Amino acid sequence: MTRRLIWIAVAAILIVVPTASFRKLTAIADAIRLQSTVDEVRTSDVILVLGAAEYRGKPSPVLEARLNHALFLYRQKWAPRILTTGGAGGDPTFTEGEVGRAYLSSHGIPSEAVLTETRGSSTVESTVGALEIMRRLNLRSCIVVSDGYHIYRVKKMLEAQGIQVHGSPRPAEPKQDWRQKWLYFRQAIAYSLWRVGIAV
Repeated sequence: MTRRLIWIAVAAILIVVPTASFRKLTAIADAIRLQSTVDEVRTSDVILVLGAAEYRGKPSPVLEARLNHALFLYRQKWAPRILTTGGAGGDPTFTEGEVGRAYLSSHGIPSEAVLTETRGSSTVESTVGALEIMRRLNLRSCIVVSDGYHIYRVKKMLEAQGIQVHGSPRPAEPKQDWRQKWLYFRQAIAYSLWRVGIAV
């Protein structure tokens, strides 16, 4: 089932979802909103950067902002490594993870300090791929860098596998319009689906 069809199915379910379930989703969305405002940065084994769009080998503004925040944390010595994530996303030449690595290298980060996950086509796949790399290298703690609304779900997925996780959202202007509220609610749905074994 494609991601688009999954979201259509979710929308259909929400139309008939019981009030109690809706309240639970709303509570999760509120927890996601709260997490998005907190910078928990602590000394860790690695900085994990969630992928975002790239355009012909160049990071999109969102990805660039995430990478710049990871650069800042690395230079402040919060972690000795950075792990970039993200697959090709339809681009036959580049992956988000590789574009992230190239960007960091162009800003003076030594190649041995940058790890890459390049197969994930969704948050769940990228997180699982990053976890495999972390386990292989015996990395037990990480700082998750992404947009604020993204961090709660990734943090919960990694914590479920025994990783110590600290969220650090990339700097962004605070927004409280309906689009932002939808992002929190959408992440609440995605998190709830992950809890029952459906990856989106």
